[in-house]
Amino acid sequence: MFRTRATLASLLAAVVLAGCSTDGSSSKAPEVAAAPNLDGRCDASNAAFTVGKPATPELLEQARKASGAQIARVLKPTDMITLEYRSERLNLNADDKGVVTRVNCG
Repeated sequence: MFRTRATLASLLAAVVLAGCSTDGSSSKAPEVAAAPNLDGRCDASNAAFTVGKPATPELLEQARKASGAQIARVLKPTDMITLEYRSERLNLNADDKGVVTRVNCG
């Protein structure tokens, strides 16, 4: 029994130490700009820069990326929409002239 525990403890220590070793090829990890949100959920505050701008496909894509959302849409006052809440969707609400008036998720 003691021998089995000692073997398992030795094996565990070897695995842990092997995971900590490096090959010496890189002394520092490259710095990468972190995405605002990596789980696909929307954060509308990161897309607030769109308010007051014309709703274009380019602006919609910039806002989608900034918010971390997987999908995005522009909503005008006369658009028919579904009302289910989707945490991965960004909504740019625009007025009749196509200017963004509000940003929200869902």
